[in-house]
Amino acid sequence: MTIGSLHLIDILVVAGYLVVVTYLGHRAAKGNTNEDDFFLAGRKLGKLYQFFLNFGNATDANGAVSTASLVYQQGVSGVWLSLQTLFMNPYYWFMNLWFRRVRLVTVADLFEERLGSRALARFYAIFQIAASVVVTIGFGNLVAYKISASLMVKPEATWTAAERQSVENYQEMKQLEKQAKAAPLPPGARTRLDALHDADARGELRSYVTVLEPWTFYLVYTLIVGVYIVLGGMAATALNEAFQGILIVAFSAILIPAGLSALGGWHALGEKVPAAMFELFGTASSQVTGWTVLAILFVSVVQIHGIIGNMSVSGSARNEFAARFGAVSGTYAKRIMIIMWAFAGLIAIALYQGANALSDPDAAWGTMARQLLGPGLLGLMMAGVLAANMSTVAAQTMAISGLFVRNVYRHLRPALTDREAVTAGRWAIVGALAVGIIAATNMTNVFSVVQLLLTVNVPFGAAVVLIFVWRRLTPGAVWTAVIVSAVVNIIAPFVVPLVPALRQHPALVELAAAGASGRREPVYFESVVRSRPEDLSSPLEGRGRFHLELYLLDRAGIDMAARSSSARFAARFLFDGLFPFVLLLLVSLRTRAPPPAHVDQFYGKMKTPVGATPGLEAAAMAETRRDPHRFDHVKLFPRSSWEFTKWDRVDTIGFVACCAVSGGILWAFALLLRAAAG
Repeated sequence: MTIGSLHLIDILVVAGYLVVVTYLGHRAAKGNTNEDDFFLAGRKLGKLYQFFLNFGNATDANGAVSTASLVYQQGVSGVWLSLQTLFMNPYYWFMNLWFRRVRLVTVADLFEERLGSRALARFYAIFQIAASVVVTIGFGNLVAYKISASLMVKPEATWTAAERQSVENYQEMKQLEKQAKAAPLPPGARTRLDALHDADARGELRSYVTVLEPWTFYLVYTLIVGVYIVLGGMAATALNEAFQGILIVAFSAILIPAGLSALGGWHALGEKVPAAMFELFGTASSQVTGWTVLAILFVSVVQIHGIIGNMSVSGSARNEFAARFGAVSGTYAKRIMIIMWAFAGLIAIALYQGANALSDPDAAWGTMARQLLGPGLLGLMMAGVLAANMSTVAAQTMAISGLFVRNVYRHLRPALTDREAVTAGRWAIVGALAVGIIAATNMTNVFSVVQLLLTVNVPFGAAVVLIFVWRRLTPGAVWTAVIVSAVVNIIAPFVVPLVPALRQHPALVELAAAGASGRREPVYFESVVRSRPEDLSSPLEGRGRFHLELYLLDRAGIDMAARSSSARFAARFLFDGLFPFVLLLLVSLRTRAPPPAHVDQFYGKMKTPVGATPGLEAAAMAETRRDPHRFDHVKLFPRSSWEFTKWDRVDTIGFVACCAVSGGILWAFALLLRAAAG
């Protein structure tokens, strides 16, 4: 008995997984009587739960699919778009301590607590709720559906005429795209490709036919997630992260032995995969350079501070060490998953090349799963995919709920009781998940949405960094950085292509000199095409995002057209990361800072270690409120506005250990690649 490509055993495995997560949510429901219990699990989670909470929050199925796809397309150097986070772990040793020691419930609370600006806290909350519901939850739903749908394909013999035509048109589009990369297409073929692109944009083309209906999947999937987090809150999320973490490891590893077996063993990988594909730092054609990795790493480090889940994850820790250990160990586990996903991509190269090459690289993961895994294992793969996405969606939804109750609803109802706050939080979860379904069904350009969220969050991340370390920061500077960065990173890049006079302006549609491939690439737009495809003399016009960052750098005297495409990519991200800091520093020096007594209390609390017991914690904070300067002797620069502190023994040992582990993982990965390449 089968449903699509799933055997009855697979269906039972998935059903068993759903039953377990629902039961764990019901079990965790007891004791959620106040906000700390519901949103932060009573701040009682130890090292093990913190490990799984961080691991599950950081790991999703989209990472597996995208990493395998990038490696399949350009070799193992494509892994750096994900693996650059390996170098962030030593920093997490300090960052998560700050989020635990600040003793707040949401990241929005930081803006009110440190800067005294309720309006800024509310703006952050509303913006992040909207962005997280649409992108994190909506995108998570979409990815979970796409992977699940790729595992439940309809046999070709049962296709309707319309379904067959859809697949054939998709394959024709991919073939024409491949021909267009090799040489200019004849006018008739060019017109046909444009027509197929239009049909694909309307959702009429498919690379496979699935038996899984989107709305049914979204409703059942969301119902399961909603039940366990509405009942149990953060405690249920942590319990399920522990269970789901095991499945995430299984789904990440399962394709490797099956793929190597299909190839004929470990040695066959080196025989069937071109040697250049094993180059960790890439070749000239891969466009992955040291500057590219550095730029992405820098933006990632900055924007990670503004992520809404930071406070709920770190704040739920029992003590400081649990928060620090959970953060670095959980994310290190994800780095190992990334390496597994990279090897899955290498196996895909060996399996699907030449005449067997995949028309859609994003289908590599699903195609391997269908062809390599037998009954039961395919169900385990699907359960792992669901677990990976459910864990991320659950943690983000809890953060959204906390933001809504603490920073929006409570301002409308100041007399809100704990019981009413928990009830409001549960309804917020229901609302967020419902909107996430609608967002998933209407999402058309996933990459643009994700890129939008990344660039928007950088000014918030930069502001949080300075909140922690610079007492001169002002509310006016944060407003300025957010608004101006939005103009540079969001409004202008997406408005310029909508204005005909701008998208066809000769200075903006400039093309760089021809590279090794003989193709001239656009400097400021994602792509530049003829305004009328059938008329080769028609004016050029820009399509996609307009990179205002590169235009500003060019006007400042840096010739962007003379740079390589990878250099322009790196420059854009470095600009996005540095620009908010420049605004925050300059405007803060020209605007009024919050009252010194208010700022003193904040930094006094930041230097007060979290007590081992509730009694010790209360006593320590009472003493700090009486004397907020009692820890000023630990400041690294005593007479300055910078609040960096001297490292103690735990700081030093932890940082050195993290650096050693990061280096060890990279060294082991390089050795594995060398062994695989023969």
